[in-house]
Amino acid sequence: MAALKPSFRGELSAVSFLDPSRGPFGQHKVDLTFQRKGKRAISLRRTFCSMQQAPPPPAWPGRAVVEPGRRSWDGPKPISIIGSTGSIGTQTLAIVAENPDKFRVVALAAGSNVTLLANQVKTFKPKLVSVRNESLVDELKEALADCEEKPEIIPGEQGIIEVARHPDAVTVVTGIVGCAGLKPTVAAIEAGKDIALANKETLIAGGPFVLPLAHKHKVKILPADSEHSAIFQCIQGLPEGALRRIILTASGGAFRQVYSHMDWPVDKLKDVKVADALKHPNWSMGKKITVDSATLFNKGLEVIEAHYLYGAEYDDIEIVIHPQSIIHSMVETQDSSVLAQLGWADMRLPILYTLSWPDRIYCSEVTWPRLDLCKYSIFITLMLCLQYSWLGSLTFKAPENAKFPSMNIAYAAGRAGGTMTGVLSAANEKAVELFLDEKISYLDIFKVVELTCDAHQNELVTSPSLEEIIHYDLWARRYAASLQPSSGLSPVPVYK
Repeated sequence: MAALKPSFRGELSAVSFLDPSRGPFGQHKVDLTFQRKGKRAISLRRTFCSMQQAPPPPAWPGRAVVEPGRRSWDGPKPISIIGSTGSIGTQTLAIVAENPDKFRVVALAAGSNVTLLANQVKTFKPKLVSVRNESLVDELKEALADCEEKPEIIPGEQGIIEVARHPDAVTVVTGIVGCAGLKPTVAAIEAGKDIALANKETLIAGGPFVLPLAHKHKVKILPADSEHSAIFQCIQGLPEGALRRIILTASGGAFRQVYSHMDWPVDKLKDVKVADALKHPNWSMGKKITVDSATLFNKGLEVIEAHYLYGAEYDDIEIVIHPQSIIHSMVETQDSSVLAQLGWADMRLPILYTLSWPDRIYCSEVTWPRLDLCKYSIFITLMLCLQYSWLGSLTFKAPENAKFPSMNIAYAAGRAGGTMTGVLSAANEKAVELFLDEKISYLDIFKVVELTCDAHQNELVTSPSLEEIIHYDLWARRYAASLQPSSGLSPVPVYK
């Protein structure tokens, strides 16, 4: 595999997008020139966080309060699920199956797993079904031939949109991956549906467009990932202006040593192979998210989500390494109190809370193990006695900038705002794909993302339309793919 000539001991060579002397939280001033679409180039000398003049309204401005008159459902709440055969979709359906008196499914959308989709239809009896791959419609119809109550089937992108805005649905679970989830989410918002948000691109790429739309239609965006659900749970009932700081916890990824508390040294990262990056010490996850956990790009993207969800300034959002993954995130209030949400690493809880909020639903101890902190150390001793030297404890440390350049890149992209955050996400997705295919090295992931963001500065759109968000997502993927190892990450011409 050809090297991309990364400049490392953990440090990236400076390009105009990222000032490496600036930490994630400082107020260092830099000179940048951006070409905004339809306007002349203007030079800015100010802090990154003030570059976006009119940030979109946050989904939850530092507090979560139930508005008067919000309906509590006496019978099963009707829901739609986009991405029903994926991880989020199947876990959502498991919750529905366990709580048929609380939830019912009215519409399902899937990609190409016809066998699983057909089984879901037979079990949950939705009124509408969509399969993204239109060539599989006949196969789906054949699989459902013996169903007494056959659903309406609408294939393709239009079908997913119809599932999202099904008239009977109250909440839509958005479990579809990538920018493919943006249009259905917009359709659901315009139809007045609450969003159980499991699609990162909805806010990371689409925040400047989606958030004003949600406010216009008085739609609630309820986070279904563990970290933002933890924050959401911690801000319940806070008075206005009480939120001071958000603390996102990270496991630390694959490069924690398995049998010691020592991490991989920075100098060793240049030798990382794909198999190394996929060895997460705690969890079994998909390849993309496992690599993101190793690079810490997953936390960088969550920082941007936290900004859009809760309105916190980037200087007030912090990342800490918490190897045990028991505390899922924390908030600090103005009086210096720190509130945390603890639990096992089980995605069902945040998904359930998006569906039940503001109510809490009883869960059986048989299927939902309770977290007993007194027994926690015994569990750790029995299951992980060879893995950790801090048995039964909850530990924290600051992430190293030299080891995780992703943090500075993500904070800079967040402060730039507009289409830059979507470009960051798309470039990272393509860079991880290139790494997994062994076309670039591990350290090159950071450089691919940084160079793509740098190249986007001249076309940054601060208040993009949905079409512009999707356009620059595709552009970023093409540009990142065009960076050539043989020329030291020099791009070849691509369509802009």
